[in-house]
Amino acid sequence: MFRQVADGVHVLAVEFRIGGMDLGGRMTAVSLPDGGLWLHSPVRFSPEARAAVDALGPVRFLVAPNLMHHLYVQDWAAAYPDAKVAAPAALRRKRPDLRIDLELGDTAEAGWAGVLDQVLVQGMPKVDELLFFHRPSQTLFVTDLAFNVHRTGSWFTRMYLKLSGAWQRLAPTMLVRSVIKDREAVRASLARAQAWDVERVVVCHGDVVEQGGREAVRNAFARF
Repeated sequence: MFRQVADGVHVLAVEFRIGGMDLGGRMTAVSLPDGGLWLHSPVRFSPEARAAVDALGPVRFLVAPNLMHHLYVQDWAAAYPDAKVAAPAALRRKRPDLRIDLELGDTAEAGWAGVLDQVLVQGMPKVDELLFFHRPSQTLFVTDLAFNVHRTGSWFTRMYLKLSGAWQRLAPTMLVRSVIKDREAVRASLARAQAWDVERVVVCHGDVVEQGGREAVRNAFARF
């Protein structure tokens, strides 16, 4: 079920629909130096998904990368009680029922700092998205700040993305741009991420950008 996109980076794509939108979803598993796994944006839990994860290694971290990608974390946390759940601090207010062990900020946690950098995008308090960069593979992980949808069976999804200027290209949608509260803070955060030497971009919604990631990211973030 997983597809390897780089050494130590595997992705699992699934169907995902919300609010009439057919966007698809993606979970990413990153292998840590100790052999454990860092799971970004866990998708719907199932025995098949668990078996696919277990085949890669023991789960160390379950990462909710923003205030919206938390729907399935609780099920994964129940299945892996020894794994630490990491999320933006504000998710505690939104999901008081969810166990959160680590609050995510601009500094990478010791458990993954050896291979991953991160930036908390300020100025968008309804999103509080974390961007992560896997240094060994030059891979950037983006959740909702940008989509890269090239195919969909939904005319509504296609129309919305075209109106957003985000159809068949890495770009933010109208909705995510509309929740900006402090544009300068957003730009400052994204400037830090653009300093990373990105080759590949793994999005939660749409296709993986396999090469030319730095230019794609620069063009996408310019929309902010």
